[in-house]
Amino acid sequence: MTDRLTDRPTSRPSSRPTTSAFDLRNHPAKADPALVAADEEHFAAIAESLEHTIADLTARLDAERRAAGGSGQEAMDRDLEIHRLSARLRALRRFTIDLCLGRMVGEDGETTYVGRFGLAARDGRRLLVDWRSPAAEPFFGATHGNPMGLASRRRYRWTTGRVTDYWDEVFDPDGLTSRAALDDQSAFIASLGESRTERMRDVLATIAADQDAVVRAGSRGTLVVDGGPGTGKTVVALHRAAYLLYADPRLGEGRGGVLFVGPHQPYLAYVADVLPGLGEEGVQTCTLRDLVPGGNDVPDETDAEVARLKASADLVLAMEPAVRLYEEPPTEGMVVETPWSEVWLGADDWADAFAAPDPGTPHNDGRDLVWEELLTILLDKHRAQAGEDDEVPEAALRRAFAQCEELVDALGRAWPLVDPADLVGDLWSVPAYLRMCAPHLTEAEVRRLQRADPQAWTTSDLPLLDAARQRLGDPDASRRRRRRAAALAEQAEEMSRVVDHLVATDDSELQLMSMLTVHDLRTALVDEDVVPAADPDLLAGPFAHVVVDEAQELTDAEWQMLLLRCPSRSFTVVGDRAQARHGFEGTWAERLARAGLDRVEQAVLTVNYRTPEEVMVEAEPVIRAVVPDANVPTSVRRSGRPVVHGRTADLDRIVTAWLAEHDEGVACVVGDPGYDGGARVRSLAPELTKGLEFDLVVLVDPPTWGEGRAGAVDRYVAMTRATRQLVVLTAG
Repeated sequence: MTDRLTDRPTSRPSSRPTTSAFDLRNHPAKADPALVAADEEHFAAIAESLEHTIADLTARLDAERRAAGGSGQEAMDRDLEIHRLSARLRALRRFTIDLCLGRMVGEDGETTYVGRFGLAARDGRRLLVDWRSPAAEPFFGATHGNPMGLASRRRYRWTTGRVTDYWDEVFDPDGLTSRAALDDQSAFIASLGESRTERMRDVLATIAADQDAVVRAGSRGTLVVDGGPGTGKTVVALHRAAYLLYADPRLGEGRGGVLFVGPHQPYLAYVADVLPGLGEEGVQTCTLRDLVPGGNDVPDETDAEVARLKASADLVLAMEPAVRLYEEPPTEGMVVETPWSEVWLGADDWADAFAAPDPGTPHNDGRDLVWEELLTILLDKHRAQAGEDDEVPEAALRRAFAQCEELVDALGRAWPLVDPADLVGDLWSVPAYLRMCAPHLTEAEVRRLQRADPQAWTTSDLPLLDAARQRLGDPDASRRRRRRAAALAEQAEEMSRVVDHLVATDDSELQLMSMLTVHDLRTALVDEDVVPAADPDLLAGPFAHVVVDEAQELTDAEWQMLLLRCPSRSFTVVGDRAQARHGFEGTWAERLARAGLDRVEQAVLTVNYRTPEEVMVEAEPVIRAVVPDANVPTSVRRSGRPVVHGRTADLDRIVTAWLAEHDEGVACVVGDPGYDGGARVRSLAPELTKGLEFDLVVLVDPPTWGEGRAGAVDRYVAMTRATRQLVVLTAG
């Protein structure tokens, strides 16, 4: 039996290794006890600490779950503690001693081991420092030009819980007091081209210095990470999310957290294990389509001019005047009658009530605030008329006002509940409404945006639907709140009758039941969980920081979707200008300033760790033909396999031969969506390969993918997904 979250055995009697932690049969020289004995001893201490830590956390979690639930803040604190302990246990149970990434020896001879999480022995001795801590920074950032106080560094390669290889780098041979396995660094570089799987492999131990510097950069403002294929942009984006949650107190639990936005669903599936493997389960991950309910079901916009018009931030901003038209107070007064009085509600009173919602309050939520303010005005006027002799209970007056159909109808006309889809649909079916809300549009553009079916949504509508939904709020929320309030009021009234009955029939000497008449006790008897509140929209925000991968593709309108969710304007923007299918005008700073981000810093990655030189030599001319100044990175390794050219008729033969030759690894056929090559062969459209990587990539008739920039970008992106072998097939 396995744990669904980790695919590890659910019962592990001990984390202690029963055999050597090293399996170096392929590297016998590295198995010399003089090289690994100190590590063996340290791994044993890690295993013992893990065993005790897991046992202690399990006991504490069981105790918390058995404890009384309490109420209010007490119950919330208990739930948070259970959540924290559970998350920590899940993180620890994902690993054994392979928590350890490597070790570093300082110039003073002190050895420090770096792990996915911090870990201490029972006597308080530090066994592992968290990879995100300042103490671990030299492990990733040290170079021969700047050793950061290190004499040497060792990185481990773990396979099923044992070290199957390791690499030593020596920065100061004279200061090194322990022995090192001084193999050629090309072995480490070659490891970057090992077989891929359906999920992104663990790369934490191999983060390079240029990548680590970006991971550890501050979170204030916007950081742009610009890099070509294979430079590790996605690695940086994911590890930066985990690092910021650890290091930046503004981003922690209860303070907004992090939203991670990827380009498409295959990408999210590919990176799904990375953040949990780093101990972070709270990051919300999504695509832009996920931000709008039903967004994954809409087709792409096929009309290029409509897509261009709807990509404008100005059209998104038109949602504000579109909503304000539904928030205009009546200009004429009215008499509101009750069994006890007639109260005049003038135009000024309406205006005062309509001013009650604070700026930024969603329209549909604001309606309840307007109603409450109207009731307050009416109650005050009734009391002023009745004077001190008024004995009408407030609850009775409120019910009477609520039963005044003329009042309810007047509010419904002046401040109606509005559905986001109806609001946006009206723009595409009522030209006068669109002209009023978006005066920047020409008459021809207004006509171009009209459609027979105003709610036949496409991807271009998603930013507008999202803006309308954010500005309006859920139209059903008000109804749910009223139903909930009515149910709780009914329950409270019933409890009050029960209390009155118990007190009236209490013949005990101490009259204990009279204590129930205390207001707090009456209230405590009401169970608010009987009518549960609606689940929150986890992607609605606000978030303290947003990470956006493949950000070069976002339109101005799509940027508004993210800015709505991050008021602090704290972003990590990851992308490659050359990979923008529809072009990228200006610099990153200019592009983001137009979207609404003005505090922009930029980091550039120029080293290609993924794509072999043979592939990049062929891919570079493809992108330079349309983007002469493209940031084409320099590959650090060769695969020894030249790019193969053939005919589309050879597809089956090539894939079958590769599968027979390779027992592991993943291939991808690009450009033949219906192709089925088995479990280890993906078939994707060119635009869905962004952010992914495969051992073998086969391009099927790339000249037919399209002309101009979009076609060239698709070919360049698909070619550079290959980590070992690229095959290009053309018709004929």
